[in-house]
Amino acid sequence: MTTRVGVLALQGAFRAHLDACAELGVDAVEVRTASQLDGCDRVIIPGGESTTMSMMLDRNELREPLAERLDQGMPAFGTCAGMILLATEVSDGRPDQKSFGAIDIAVQRNGYGRQNQSFSDALAISVLSTDAFHAVFIRAPRVERVGDGVEVLASYDGDPVLCQQGSVLVSAFHPELSPDRRLHRYFCELS
Repeated sequence: MTTRVGVLALQGAFRAHLDACAELGVDAVEVRTASQLDGCDRVIIPGGESTTMSMMLDRNELREPLAERLDQGMPAFGTCAGMILLATEVSDGRPDQKSFGAIDIAVQRNGYGRQNQSFSDALAISVLSTDAFHAVFIRAPRVERVGDGVEVLASYDGDPVLCQQGSVLVSAFHPELSPDRRLHRYFCELS
């Protein structure tokens, strides 16, 4: 079966995700409309500015079609702002900001600080080989609560930073900014 990954291309770091998929030989397309989403069997929601992305989902009439696909079990990978958009609870967001509730976690927007407090570090990720993964954190969300059905795949200073619930994978960091493509491969192989 051929996998087609839709990368939400409304705002943010979508180009780097497209490039990561291309390096793996995975068919990936930009998604800005419901008809573009229709041809995809999984979706990546990239980093960027979560409130802007939320507004753009509404403006492009993409929120409901994406919510329906997520409810039907479409595999999703949310990175940074994508983690915020897939979470069930968000603190420090705008009151009108909406998330999909696709993974049972609570997150704090910019929980690791502002842009000038961005950092990178090596992470041990349980579903990857023993080699550390170089993780880049930029205005990253902090996971404040993890639901019973959520598996923590990696932590940083005791905080979950990579979580999975069924076919939904979220990271507080930007794996697309690392030359390491193991997380993208892992996501593309999720069933």
